[in-house]
Amino acid sequence: MSGHSKWATTKHKKMAIDAKRGKVFTKIIKEITVAARIGGGDPAGNPRLRTVILKAKESNMPADNIKKAIQRGTGELPGVTYEEAIFEGYGPGGAALLISIMTDNKNRTVPEIRHLLSKHGGNMGEAGCVSWMFDKKGYIVIEGGKTGEDSLMTLVLEAGAEDMRRDGDNFEIITTPGDFEAVKSAIEKAGIPVAMAEVTMIPQNYIDLDDKTAEQVLRLVEALEDHEDVQNVYANLNLRDEILNKI
Repeated sequence: MSGHSKWATTKHKKMAIDAKRGKVFTKIIKEITVAARIGGGDPAGNPRLRTVILKAKESNMPADNIKKAIQRGTGELPGVTYEEAIFEGYGPGGAALLISIMTDNKNRTVPEIRHLLSKHGGNMGEAGCVSWMFDKKGYIVIEGGKTGEDSLMTLVLEAGAEDMRRDGDNFEIITTPGDFEAVKSAIEKAGIPVAMAEVTMIPQNYIDLDDKTAEQVLRLVEALEDHEDVQNVYANLNLRDEILNKI
């Protein structure tokens, strides 16, 4: 697990920078629209929508944008219908990749993603080839020095967390997706700053690659994340500090 929280928080900070440029708004709007279409427009009864709205607010998305995205999802406003899919594949060095997409034209998106993978030394795999290596979990990072380890562990376990562990100077808290909100809320009510929090796909094991190959994987991940239909990219790559500092 070494380096995971550092990589996750680095990506989180990058997302915050991209949000200022408006780059992530389109992706979040898609998430809101799909969540509202599937589970209804009331956040109180739709945990997925509630989580995405929090993400939108963290990215400083205007409330009117959020409202309209919900209305497009519920059909109150006209809008595009997006299809969700998970593509699986491999990057350089055999790194496993899960690519989460939302698209209005899967026939267009599939060859484009396949091309990006091939261009950067990866390849598309069959359904199920790498998904078994990942678990869907709530994931919360607390920076070291913000609270005591014993008191934090007691707090999060009582709130329903599955596990808490150290990753360098950080504390990682793992939950089921269903318990994510309750654990996050308990931490915030205790006045403990949260460095990042999300429901994500966590690898069961990590692969170590040499620096050159690791950088190739990162360039592939970045290229995939820049695609308009890609929502998230998950990889089982273990990153050393020297590589992270180059991101």
